[in-house]
Amino acid sequence: MEKVELEYDVPSSAMSDYVTLFYRFRAEVPFFEDTERADHAQLRFRLTPGKAEYTFANGNVLSAPPLHVIGPTSGPMQVRVDGPVRVFGMGLTPAGWAALIGTDASSMLNRVVGARELLGDEIIAVARALATVRDIKSMVAIVEPLLLDLAQREKSHAEFVRLVDAWLADSPSPDVEQLVAASGLSARQIERKCKALYGVPPKFLARKYRALRAAVALVAEGATPAEVVERGFYDQSHLIREIKQFTGLTPGQMHDHPGLLAQLTMNQRTALKAQVAPIISDT
Repeated sequence: MEKVELEYDVPSSAMSDYVTLFYRFRAEVPFFEDTERADHAQLRFRLTPGKAEYTFANGNVLSAPPLHVIGPTSGPMQVRVDGPVRVFGMGLTPAGWAALIGTDASSMLNRVVGARELLGDEIIAVARALATVRDIKSMVAIVEPLLLDLAQREKSHAEFVRLVDAWLADSPSPDVEQLVAASGLSARQIERKCKALYGVPPKFLARKYRALRAAVALVAEGATPAEVVERGFYDQSHLIREIKQFTGLTPGQMHDHPGLLAQLTMNQRTALKAQVAPIISDT
């Protein structure tokens, strides 16, 4: 019988500004293919041999080395990888991106790059150690010292990211003017900082998280498309376009037949509601 598992672990308080969630993925299949929704940037360790490839929303088709970083994504991403598959990874918050990667996130939007190129040779020893353990707690214990060391290089963006994340979480349809007022920065400064940290300007960011929140309502909460329209969408046509742009599925498909990765991701992240920020659990 084919077996696919996705398990999450919540980062420690020392890492929560930099990592959304740690995860362990396993698929005992000859070949795995599915769609991932738009999401934060990712750092991934593929611990099994074989080829892996991502097709991004902008049409980029890129091979992924075993240790790789995926930049923020603006839409659904097709994943194809030789099985069996064993992956340990983590979502990088925008502050984590600044601390660990350091480049302008918009330059890495919808791209994948080798982790060794970005993080140095230490990542190789970490990957070797990860290959010797199976449980997620042990994996987190192996990788966290390296992440903490890298994170010490940059701490200046955490406060701004907390402000933006709260703005995204506080309303079904966030208004950029409210973010400008809360930040004390100009609209141009806000746009520049969001592109550097999140990969996209704030208006696009608001659309992205409105659509992801609506998708979670359909899958994890059992809401109907008619109910979700009232969460910041003009009408049902608008809802359909937005959810499909960011998840790859229409609301009807999302409600009736969500993909395996989408279903596992949304259900398990929603179950962590009491332990993580709303920007993670609700999207």
